[in-house]
Amino acid sequence: MDSAEGRSIPEGELIERIAKAAHDYDRAYMGCCRCTLAALQEYLRLGDGDALRASAALSGGIARMGETCGALIGAIMAVGLAAGSDRLEDRKSYEEAMALGREVYERFKAEHGTTLCYGIQERLFGRHFDLKRPEEAEAWRRAGGREKCPLVCASAARIAAEVILRFRASRGAAQGAAQTRSS
Repeated sequence: MDSAEGRSIPEGELIERIAKAAHDYDRAYMGCCRCTLAALQEYLRLGDGDALRASAALSGGIARMGETCGALIGAIMAVGLAAGSDRLEDRKSYEEAMALGREVYERFKAEHGTTLCYGIQERLFGRHFDLKRPEEAEAWRRAGGREKCPLVCASAARIAAEVILRFRASRGAAQGAAQTRSS
């Protein structure tokens, strides 16, 4: 498996590096969606800066509204970058990306009990915080938000990396089989 540095590392180590990067980015810069996506993009060489910019307002449960977890959204965006297509007529890639995204969603939900930011906060902190309000954001920080939420980013990145790497391996095997048949 390739790392961002261009040298080969074992798949398990690569997945853990991605998870750690997502965790560390969220601790340093905040923004669960963009931090999860950035780690996956960096280590798996996915997309460009456009996707990262597009993810900027998707943290905190979509624009800090407490809805779908931003880390999950960033993970699914990475799946789309890995399996999707920039051609609307490419139905096969659309269906592959949709199936992989659903797998990430289901695994994330099984691990965290919910996909909602507020629900995850309630599990982590015993309550949720309205991060749009400065006093609530400060209470989130005091409750350990800068330590606990990055763990969710690591989890989402780990799940997405496993799914993407498996997809790439199966696609590579299928391409190799097709080349063998055409020879």
